[in-house]
Amino acid sequence: MNANDILRKLTSRKFIAAAAGFVSGLSMVFGLDGEIITSVAGAVVSTASVVSYILAEGKIDAEGVKNAIEDAQQAADTIKDSTDTGSII
Repeated sequence: MNANDILRKLTSRKFIAAAAGFVSGLSMVFGLDGEIITSVAGAVVSTASVVSYILAEGKIDAEGVKNAIEDAQQAADTIKDSTDTGSII
């Protein structure tokens, strides 16, 4: 398991919901007010969802840029090869 796998698992909505439930349960055991627990759990889950979405979109965008660079390099190589041999595509 590499760092990307661990990051993906830690930012999954299922894990975040489970962690929020665990922390909420502990908070009730230690006597915190229910409204505070609900507010904090809601804020954590909402924030984590947004952060997960941003990270996922960033990864998708980075892959798109990488593919565009590879395609541009391949096109440049093809043009260079065709001008070196004197043939036109």
